[in-house]
Amino acid sequence: MKALKTDSFSYFVRQLPQPIAFVDTSFRLVGISDKWLEYFEFPKQKITGTPIFHLYGEKVNTPWKNSFKSCLKGNTEYGIQTRITSTGRENWYEWTNIPWYDEEENVIGVISKIEDITKKVENEMKYEKLENLLKDQSEITKVGTWEYNIGTDTLTWSSMTKKIHEVTMNYEPNVETAIDFYQQGHSRNTIAMLIHNGIHRGESWSKKLRIETAKGNGKWIIAAGKPLYKNGRITRLIGTIQDVTEQVEQEAKTKESEELLRTLIDNLPLNLYIKDLESRKVLVNKSECDYLGVQNQEDIIGKTDFEFYTESIAQISRDEDLQVIKTQKPIIGKRTISIKRDGTSTSFLTSKIPWLNGNGESKGLIGISIDISELVQKEDQLSDLINVTAIQNKKLINFAHIVSHNLRSHAANFSMLLNFLGKEDKETEKKNILKMLTKASDNLMNTLENLNEVVHISTNVNLEKKPINLNGQITKAQENLAVFLKQKNAKIVNTISDKVYVQAVPAYLDSILLNLLTNSVKYKHPDRDPEIILSTKKEEDQIVFSVKDNGLGIDMEKYGRKLFGMYKTFHNNADARGIGLYITKNQIEAMGGSIVAHSQINKGSTFNVYFKDET
Repeated sequence: MKALKTDSFSYFVRQLPQPIAFVDTSFRLVGISDKWLEYFEFPKQKITGTPIFHLYGEKVNTPWKNSFKSCLKGNTEYGIQTRITSTGRENWYEWTNIPWYDEEENVIGVISKIEDITKKVENEMKYEKLENLLKDQSEITKVGTWEYNIGTDTLTWSSMTKKIHEVTMNYEPNVETAIDFYQQGHSRNTIAMLIHNGIHRGESWSKKLRIETAKGNGKWIIAAGKPLYKNGRITRLIGTIQDVTEQVEQEAKTKESEELLRTLIDNLPLNLYIKDLESRKVLVNKSECDYLGVQNQEDIIGKTDFEFYTESIAQISRDEDLQVIKTQKPIIGKRTISIKRDGTSTSFLTSKIPWLNGNGESKGLIGISIDISELVQKEDQLSDLINVTAIQNKKLINFAHIVSHNLRSHAANFSMLLNFLGKEDKETEKKNILKMLTKASDNLMNTLENLNEVVHISTNVNLEKKPINLNGQITKAQENLAVFLKQKNAKIVNTISDKVYVQAVPAYLDSILLNLLTNSVKYKHPDRDPEIILSTKKEEDQIVFSVKDNGLGIDMEKYGRKLFGMYKTFHNNADARGIGLYITKNQIEAMGGSIVAHSQINKGSTFNVYFKDET
């Protein structure tokens, strides 16, 4: 009967829907539900009668063991948690141990019920981990949270929110006191309006505002909030508050630095720009904008030199850019000429420096250009001055030589004639000598007049040039030479347009025309009448006036270098003095022009006069 009762008891316990075990006072298992066995996967035939402590050994903690012992004293133990590894898997269990009484209320063992709380513990651990992560993140990002329950009119702040407001951890805010933390004026009015719109209109927000903490410190924060609905009604507002004081102050410092840098580069007396790998400009200063004729740098950003300069100049610049980008070697102080699309030309001293990223790779270049147009102009002027000085010096030496030679010759002649006069006794011979002295005096006066003309031309540097109609001046010269030309049966063929004007000194142009026309007739060929052809053509910035004759011609190999020398004659012409071409050359050069001769013996000569085209 007792065995039957035992069998009935065991059968009853096995079918219990919960994992339950019955333990006697010796802590041996006397009844186990099938559910309990499933939890641990113990073999049924070997469990009954085994001390429960032997089944787990070191897998369970001391409080768990003590809870069984406490039950034998009539105490109930709840919520005892253990971590047990079974079949390679770690599970968490919660034990409830209660005393097991007989009919006489004597404790005869322990009834132990267990519950698998693995998922619960894992969720708690995940939640704790997430909570710690959020806490750490909150500390790093300085983001606090808040929640406002509209129904209960209660406002809850997280610890970080309290920390941002510099209040104690036991501080309990409300909507009114929370709003009072915002700086009076714009910030306070804005947050009050945002909360009102959140409650009544369901609007979310995120605004950068200013607060005054409980300790009187000013802070910049980003206040964000959104409404939560229940059954279609707004019941709560939740949100965040982030301390962005450091970022705002850093942004202000960065902006100040940028403005300072911008002010600096915009006031530098040079053109500065930065280009990317495609030679597109990503930054320019005011000087560059002014040079390119734009008001704002946005009109240049993203564009290349091909949009502002001529094709050839832009290509030269691009080739330089590629060289700097590829080799990462700078170009320093290179003299360049920029020609804009409107034809404006500017001389620059340009430097291009590679722009590298953190890995040392090229990302573009930095360009610096200094306008040296004025300096180049002064260099050209200095060069011209040096050339003029050299020419003048050469003329001076030549003039000194002429003066020395000619005046010495006249002086020697006078001395000799006076010596003869002093020794001569015959009156007839004395009269001849006096005639010779008179002739020598006339020759000396002519020489002095010639030298004076040369001096006048060489020293008169401020001559006023005027636009003169060339044909009108030629007609005037022909009229002055009409008798002379008729006597020599000379023919002038004028092919010059009436529209041709030259910049010249009127008196000089008269002298030049008279000299060239007279020479063409004086040195005519004995076998033919003189024919003179007048023409003009334009070469770059010059007007070329040509006087071509069919006269004797000149041996250029023999006399070419002496052609325009003073007192140089090349034919046996009694009227030749060797002064006309010298004075003509000086007059032309005094006006900024030049003269070139081409000649062949017995065929004729051509004199080309070059006038600067200043129209």
